[in-house]
Amino acid sequence: MHNTFYLESILKQFQYYKLLGDKTITQLSDEQLFWQFNEESNSIGIIVRHMWGNMLSRWTDFLTSDGEKGWRNRDSEFDASIKTRADLVEKWNAGWACLFEAIRPLKEEDLARTIYIRNQGHTVTEAINRQMAHYAYHVGQMVFIGKMLKGEAWEPLSIPRGASKAFNKEHFAQKKQRAHFTDEFLETKKR
Repeated sequence: MHNTFYLESILKQFQYYKLLGDKTITQLSDEQLFWQFNEESNSIGIIVRHMWGNMLSRWTDFLTSDGEKGWRNRDSEFDASIKTRADLVEKWNAGWACLFEAIRPLKEEDLARTIYIRNQGHTVTEAINRQMAHYAYHVGQMVFIGKMLKGEAWEPLSIPRGASKAFNKEHFAQKKQRAHFTDEFLETKKR
């Protein structure tokens, strides 16, 4: 039962990080998506390409083959080869689709299974947690770049500055309930 909650929770977490990336990409111009601070820094386009390559490698045949596929060329993921918004969005969505197709059918009994990433054994739970941290790290980079580029024109992705008291007041006025913190953010997306 506890592991069923984990699977539901992790799916919502991944959906939440995808949503943060979606909202960041939407706010930026085509030029801003490919802006780099310097040669050693990554643009949002490069970050998306890397995440796409990682997601396809890690989540294709997730339970049955090593997460570092022989066909993956990780070094090329850091080339600025995505040139258009359409290509960026296509890769972004394809990577997440691969992840969701692998996660959704998982059952509680799968979580203790051993899978491998570069021949290093992980339980399925450990592998999921590893990827969650990796994607949150990169989505955070995307958001940071977006906020730098947009400045005051940035549309907040969660609680706007100066609105915490009102947000908390509204939530503490409600009856205690079991809910995932992402529910209200993901519900807003559906509307």
